[in-house]
Amino acid sequence: MKKNKKNIDTKIVRAINKNIRSSTRKLSPILKSIVGKRAEEAIRDLSFSEKRISQDIKKTISSAVANAENNFQYDIDRLIVKEAYCGKQIVMKRFRARAKGRAAPIKKPYSNVTIVLKEKTQELKQDGPKS
Repeated sequence: MKKNKKNIDTKIVRAINKNIRSSTRKLSPILKSIVGKRAEEAIRDLSFSEKRISQDIKKTISSAVANAENNFQYDIDRLIVKEAYCGKQIVMKRFRARAKGRAAPIKKPYSNVTIVLKEKTQELKQDGPKS
């Protein structure tokens, strides 16, 4: 059986934040907006975002940048966000008292956030003579 060989020179840099107090439905649009951007640009955009949860995402990206710099000696100016996704964690279930002795359920969801960075390589443009 043949095994899939991966490129050794492409190391995956990731940071995972496991307990974010928000639903995946609220996190997904923010994460989609930062995919493909430079890490510095994504942090800047999240700093000016009005969403409460963007501060936690910003911390996760900063952690991924620190991992890239310290563990793999990547240049932090050339890092881009390759992937950003979230998943479900636990859901705390609470009840709120209502009229006539009834109760209404309240769900307090938690989420995981994973940020994957890669170093942008310099692509050489070959400008040959045009004929």
